[in-house]
Amino acid sequence: MEFNELKESILACRDCAEKFGHTPSPIFHGTQHSKIMQISQAPSKNVHLTKRPFNDPSGDKLKYQWYQITDDEFYNEDNFYITSIAHCFPGKNGKGGDKPPPLSCAKKWMATEMSFVDNKIFVIIGAKAANYLFPGIPFIDLVFNEHILGDKPTYVMPHPSPLNVRWFKEHPAFEEQRLPVIRAKVWEALGKTE
Repeated sequence: MEFNELKESILACRDCAEKFGHTPSPIFHGTQHSKIMQISQAPSKNVHLTKRPFNDPSGDKLKYQWYQITDDEFYNEDNFYITSIAHCFPGKNGKGGDKPPPLSCAKKWMATEMSFVDNKIFVIIGAKAANYLFPGIPFIDLVFNEHILGDKPTYVMPHPSPLNVRWFKEHPAFEEQRLPVIRAKVWEALGKTE
């Protein structure tokens, strides 16, 4: 399989149509040569509707506050390959939050995606994505330590969702101490300076 075939196959996937109750719309963005491979959990409803990754309040926090980069930098396919363990919005649960991402998607596509992209670093966003890629390691250890995925440096962050307020209150050291380290690694991978 070539990279373009992989992309077409992911875009054509409708495996979860009955599970979701809506037509799946796989969302990912980037090329084989993107500098950073960013793996999160699943697209939000707004991303599902607009077809643009992280085009929501979580994305605003991630791009402008955490990475401190512009939309042009974030959506430049040479910079970021943006994907998730579930490529489609999974729908809402009874409490108004998003349903968990189906791991069947990750099992079907993730290893192949990772094998095609020649990225410099990985950025993993959210506990569900982190626990899939690093099973058995406590999330707090994943966030506050350096890791290797394949043979590449890997940085794990909590999800920037507005619903994740409690985690940030309980772990202020993330934004105060760990986030500047991760931001510096992202900027280094992008070749970005002050």
